[in-house]
Amino acid sequence: METCWTHRSAAALAVIVLGAGVAACARKATDEANDNWATYGYDYAEQRYSPLDDIDTDNVGTLGLAWYYDLDTHRGQESSPIEEDGVLYTTSAWSKLQAFDVESGKLLWQFDPKVPGPAGAKACCDVVNRGAAFSDGTLFIGTLDGRLIAVDAKTGRQKWSVVTVDQSQHYTITGAPRVVKGKVIIGNGGAEFGVRGYVSAYDVLTGALAWRFYTVPGDPSKPFESPILAEAAKTWTGEWWKGGGGGTVWDAMAYDPELDLLYIGVGNGSPWNQRLRSPGGGDNWFLASIVALRPETGEYVWHFQTTPGESWDYTATQTIVLADLEIGDSVRKVLMQAPKNGFFYVIDRTNGEFISAKNFVSVNWASGVDPQTGRPIENPDARFYQTGKPSIQEPGPFGGHNWQPMAYSPDTGLVYIPANDMNFPYVDDPGFVRRKLGVNLGVDGLAASLPQDAAIKAAVKAATRGHLAAWNPVEQREAWRVEYPSPWNGGVLATAGGLVFQGTANGELKAYRADNGTPVWSFAAQTGVMAPPVTYRVNGVQYVSVVAGWGGAFPSVAGEVSWVAGKLPNRSRVLTFRLGGKAKLPPAETLIAQLPALPRSTASAATILAGKTVYHRFCYYCHGDAAVSGGVLPDLRHSSALGDPVAWTSIVRKGALSTSGMIAFGGEVSESDSEAIRAYVIQRANESRPALSPLPSGKKSE
Repeated sequence: METCWTHRSAAALAVIVLGAGVAACARKATDEANDNWATYGYDYAEQRYSPLDDIDTDNVGTLGLAWYYDLDTHRGQESSPIEEDGVLYTTSAWSKLQAFDVESGKLLWQFDPKVPGPAGAKACCDVVNRGAAFSDGTLFIGTLDGRLIAVDAKTGRQKWSVVTVDQSQHYTITGAPRVVKGKVIIGNGGAEFGVRGYVSAYDVLTGALAWRFYTVPGDPSKPFESPILAEAAKTWTGEWWKGGGGGTVWDAMAYDPELDLLYIGVGNGSPWNQRLRSPGGGDNWFLASIVALRPETGEYVWHFQTTPGESWDYTATQTIVLADLEIGDSVRKVLMQAPKNGFFYVIDRTNGEFISAKNFVSVNWASGVDPQTGRPIENPDARFYQTGKPSIQEPGPFGGHNWQPMAYSPDTGLVYIPANDMNFPYVDDPGFVRRKLGVNLGVDGLAASLPQDAAIKAAVKAATRGHLAAWNPVEQREAWRVEYPSPWNGGVLATAGGLVFQGTANGELKAYRADNGTPVWSFAAQTGVMAPPVTYRVNGVQYVSVVAGWGGAFPSVAGEVSWVAGKLPNRSRVLTFRLGGKAKLPPAETLIAQLPALPRSTASAATILAGKTVYHRFCYYCHGDAAVSGGVLPDLRHSSALGDPVAWTSIVRKGALSTSGMIAFGGEVSESDSEAIRAYVIQRANESRPALSPLPSGKKSE
């Protein structure tokens, strides 16, 4: 493979490794910038930086909507589009794939893999999809039910399909594949439910499995799949393999063609609570790690673990960015990551050597990172299952940074991080029993639920915020920040026009000066924007596109703390902009309450408490904390089935709405449990009816 090198900034001495296809450079020399955005992070380095500068700080004020397209779903949208030769390819909820003519906005085709509704209940964090991969006229997409599918880019017709997971387990795919050296690389999710993580490579032409690398060792009484897993097993105790162990590779990857190294980010343990997963402790390789592999064989080369003995859902699946930085007296080949645990890491990507780390958000679970070993200096109270006391930690399981991609500009030498400011009370669950259908975390869900006290709720909401951080990775300090009223803001794009673009939870797409964070442009998207924007040039015109739509893990779970709930409709759209664009969105939908007759709360306090307990084991991951929807799935306090015990149990236990994603819980939730959940939701509806989140006018909740 040819490798292109481009010096962007004498100050930063940034040298970028480029590549966006099996046999071609993704970016040419500075004055011959590639117009396309042909892979997830623009190029293999995953910097999400475009060399296009037609749109810049001087003219961005004239950026206008060129066209929009309303998608056929109201679920969360997390797709990073790709563009090739005038066609924009996007993915949407339920793993659908679309192709648009960039100049007209015309939908050329949509591919629907027809993911079965019950697969939605296997997704911890909404039925989202983060994008496709492109290579030589073929698109590759992972589906929620665990398939990898090749699609003809011109016609939208399927070429081949392969099942990548055991579909009897709670595996899902939400991340974007990558294509490296004739292989399609794909991971999976499902650690919250109890699976064993791995990453796989398939032949681009045939879909044949080329290799698979497991991130958690299996049953030691059987042969290990690779020699390094025998070493990894020494860092685990107990019978971890019976619960899967976790370690799913559900998002970030990067590739260095010069070193021929593929970097993958590995997720949390399963259960979260290490007392249950590995009772004798240990580092638990390769949880919360960056692992370097050979892309042709899957051979292990090295790994760096950001959170040894992970016990808080501190994944290392967040964006992995490659760059060459001047550190000290030399230029180092580094990778950078801002994982959930709140520390920003700079690692030597040639060998995994630790260079530096500093917290980029408020952190109290550790006092810092040891400069010699790279291990966090833990606060002893953080091991909540050892102390027997709650540990209110910063960050919480949503992380100081989650899946929303960060960007790096070699012009400024800064990394732009969509940061979250949130805490979480970790409490040991002494009565934990593994469930087939419920989440298996090993933390007390009731203790983590928002108390229904006005003063406490106000304080929690005030402390739950987000910001865009511009981070200097060499000096390990913040250069500037923009504060937001809510966490869960969108991924980031940086450009040679001196701009940083980001969507926000409160429904805007914004542009800032990359050097100092001054806001220079905004657009009202009428819905929360989580997905990252991209930019590209077609026939001499630079465009910016983003897939807008609210959803994902935080709004699904957070309920009242989700700032957007009740403020914006859950609209899903593809938005494309150009200088001088004149298109207009239709008027924003009016939010009105659509409330059924409310039954009185007559159940005993004991029944309501029992219902609350069961609800927080099986229901809150989708329908929200304390039975308050965050605006993604239906708010059960609105449900017309509340007053009808027969209808309620037919939904909860028998799967009456399974085609819509609501599976039958009959094997796990008894008749009395179902009634107790109904009693709890009725009680919550009666408590909060005046404050119920409204629905879009004329719309049914989906």
